Amino acid sequence: MKIALAQLNYHIGNFAANTEKIISAIRQAKNDGAELVVFSELAVCGYPPRDFLEFSNFIDLVDEAIDKIAKESNDIGIIVGAPARNPDKKGKKLFNCAYFLNEGKVVSKHYKQLLPNYDIFDEYRYFEPAHEVECLKFKGKTIALTICEDLWNISGSYLYRRSPMEHLIQQQPDFIINIAASPFSYNQVERRKEVFDYHQKKYNLPIMYVNHVGAQTELIFDGGSQFINAKGERLKQLKYFEEELAVIDLNEESNDDSHRELDKYEKIEAALCLGVKDYFRKLGFKKACLGLSGGIDSALSLVIAVRALGAENVMPILMPSQFSSDHSIDDSIKLCENLSCEYHQIPIEDIYHSFGEKLEPLFKGLPFDLTEENLQSRIRGTLLMAYANKFNTILLNTSNKSELAVGYGTLYGDMAGGLSLIGDLYKTEVMDLSRHLNRDGEVIPQNIIDKPPSAELRPDQKDSDSLPDYEDLDAILKAYIEDRLGPAEIIASGQDEELVRRSLRLVNINEYKRHQTAPILRISEKAFGMGRRMPIVGKYLS
Repeated sequence: MKIALAQLNYHIGNFAANTEKIISAIRQAKNDGAELVVFSELAVCGYPPRDFLEFSNFIDLVDEAIDKIAKESNDIGIIVGAPARNPDKKGKKLFNCAYFLNEGKVVSKHYKQLLPNYDIFDEYRYFEPAHEVECLKFKGKTIALTICEDLWNISGSYLYRRSPMEHLIQQQPDFIINIAASPFSYNQVERRKEVFDYHQKKYNLPIMYVNHVGAQTELIFDGGSQFINAKGERLKQLKYFEEELAVIDLNEESNDDSHRELDKYEKIEAALCLGVKDYFRKLGFKKACLGLSGGIDSALSLVIAVRALGAENVMPILMPSQFSSDHSIDDSIKLCENLSCEYHQIPIEDIYHSFGEKLEPLFKGLPFDLTEENLQSRIRGTLLMAYANKFNTILLNTSNKSELAVGYGTLYGDMAGGLSLIGDLYKTEVMDLSRHLNRDGEVIPQNIIDKPPSAELRPDQKDSDSLPDYEDLDAILKAYIEDRLGPAEIIASGQDEELVRRSLRLVNINEYKRHQTAPILRISEKAFGMGRRMPIVGKYLS
């Protein structure tokens, strides 16, 4: 049997575009001699549709799309993911379904049994779990058809009391198909390999895996669809971060996998560029702006934005104050020249003094402090938002994860923006990614990378004046945020107790700021945003 794996980029709720894309892939699969074509989880409506699923009309549009797609199935089998209504009056109203279409109609529906309800996933909010699972039979083959999480309940990380494959294997399938909506993180490839290796070795069956590609707001899908034969050999690997359709011959034993695995920062670079590109394209925007300070965070953000959108579509704005160093301005200009990027410069010293004069009767000679520092940041945020409004652009936020974690940012100032590019990168990762981008020649001026980080909001200011060394801070933050270790465990690992308690207190008391920040492109397993839900006024660690 020849099976086409269709790895496509969908747009949530855009049924016309999604259906047209699916039908085009079906016709290509037919031309390539495929007998069966496989699409990813919830492909028809896009993933994750979230509360759109609560609208009856939304599901009507799903049904209409399925009917159109089914008309293409007269001489090919089609597996495609979509929500399906639950005919029973008990339980949730919908199933997460893999439709099998053939001979112009819906032949069978196969429901997802294991519904993830952790991190960014919230499927049990909407879907009823499958009560039983059945293999799909087609052209003399018995297929164990699974949906994403149905394969992830493996030894050593059991999250569920049941395993769909334990029931499907009793029906003696010839191979496994898994349709998925598996979001990117920089170590997700290794985790998927562990899952596929587990099932392949346990059942000695070929596995075909089809994933989404593209970005949906903060979630990025990297593709990586693949075919693993009964010997555990990966014979085909589809591209990461690109759409692709590939036809697999189950009788073919030759290895057609010429794909090279990417390293951590190659993956992050590609993911962030795709995240930016799709966010703008799917929202209908073309142009971006951002504040360029001469620091490494805004420099890295500018490079990513230019690579995603083109230099002609990104406007960096320099806003020096009386505290800005000459080299910060010079470094920013050099970066723009390296990127062939136009820029504007708006000095803010006069604006800052004007605000000071208006506030003086209220402040009555009180000394310069954080208030005046934040005022500079808010002036810059106001100017950037004015530009964004006037020229119909999206302001890009340039805060990193370390700063967001400990509250080292100003609401309505440097935390303003419609999308956070590097908010899931710790400061040390920002440094490493910047060096990676310079691997073939200087893009980011070396002085930006080398100089001590500073917000430049008061004379001779450095981040180290109020924050621990980033190497130490980031190790503590990662242990707490990604690894979910408490203070005693982090201290026991060798970290300084006073530093641990101070750092974690800063994380917890600044939760209110993170609830007001822009959507953050997710590249780790635990990003700030929809996947990390913490109370604003919690007392843990106090």
